[in-house]
Amino acid sequence: MPNLKDLKTRIDSVKSTQKITSAMKLVAAAKLRRAEEVAQASRPYSNRMNDVIASLAAKADASSAPELLVGRSDVKTHLLVIISADKGLCGGFNAFITRAARKIMQEKQAAGQNVLVYVVGRKSADALGDEISDKTFGRVEGIQGKAEFGDTQEIAAKIIEGFEAGTFDSVSMLYNKFVNVIKQDVTHSSLIPAEVGEVEEQADTGLQASYEYEPDEEEILKALLPRNVATQLFSALLESSASELAARMTAMDNATRNAGDMIDRLTLVYNRTRQANITKELIEIISGAEAL
Repeated sequence: MPNLKDLKTRIDSVKSTQKITSAMKLVAAAKLRRAEEVAQASRPYSNRMNDVIASLAAKADASSAPELLVGRSDVKTHLLVIISADKGLCGGFNAFITRAARKIMQEKQAAGQNVLVYVVGRKSADALGDEISDKTFGRVEGIQGKAEFGDTQEIAAKIIEGFEAGTFDSVSMLYNKFVNVIKQDVTHSSLIPAEVGEVEEQADTGLQASYEYEPDEEEILKALLPRNVATQLFSALLESSASELAARMTAMDNATRNAGDMIDRLTLVYNRTRQANITKELIEIISGAEAL
């Protein structure tokens, strides 16, 4: 039979944990609304950037198009930008990204490509550990939830510098896209070559009108494409931050509920044990009195 003191200590411990998880849930919920608004506000800008580049690409000369747009025909090395969280306690948020990153790396290697990684966030880097120790092109921590466009411009500049130097031939990024509080989609998208839709798919955006560009399309693309890399990275960081807060809020809500259920079960066991001990003592007293 469990010891009453041990049960009381366990109940107090679970109550303390419940207070912590409840507080973390409230903090995540308070931050989520702002993060969700920022992430959703960034989508029209990144989508329109894609639309403009798609329109320019359709009019540009394919033979002289920038490599940032069309990529390289022979891809020997691929750079994977992995965006995860710096902190845990957010359910499967980081595990899903880590699992997807490992799968993508295996697929690239099976296709005969070398893989480098640029890790944004600590958790996936720690989880992958030795698997990426000799494949890390760059690593950034501490910007999740407070990323500025300048931060992503620095990351984008390093990526473009590596691409132009021939360190790698294509770039993609992996992140959690915010859908709603209980759903975040693991998203894998291309940065280099630029991921743009076909012109005929842009009919509802108003970009099908005939435009004359000055300077020409190639010059505008050369100016826009580096900014597009930074824009898509920034949008992904905002999506990831909102997803992390949503995942943490949901995880802490579940943890708080589970702690409450555990407290109820332990309290029931405590009361039964206490009643059994009282009954045993009464029996001993009565048996002693009868013996006299």
